[in-house]
Amino acid sequence: QVQLVESGGGLVQAGGSLRLSCAASGNIIGLYAMGWHRQAPGKQRELVASIIIGGDTTIHLNSAKGRFTISRDNAKNTVYLQMNALKSEDTAVYYCSAFVPPTGWGSWGQGTQVTVSS
Repeated sequence: QVQLVESGGGLVQAGGSLRLSCAASGNIIGLYAMGWHRQAPGKQRELVASIIIGGDTTIHLNSAKGRFTISRDNAKNTVYLQMNALKSEDTAVYYCSAFVPPTGWGSWGQGTQVTVSS
């Protein structure tokens, strides 16, 4: 089991920036990728960005391309989501997640609220 602890959410004005952090611990030997999902009120959870351990990064959400960046500090087992030029529609609870084959996105953090005021 992989444990994930997020931090960095908060309230920001439109156009501002936030950086989310997610520290992984526990059984990370089989960890294939880490990612960020988000869920806005009344909407389904969606995958925002992912990073393959030791490999590529992908911004999955079209609206986040050019504004969000995912990165990883291997020494700290920590993944970051840098969010720039934030918009009100980015308001959501952001969840860190871990991809462990064959389960998939089976481990989740507690979530961190991001609120963008217009």
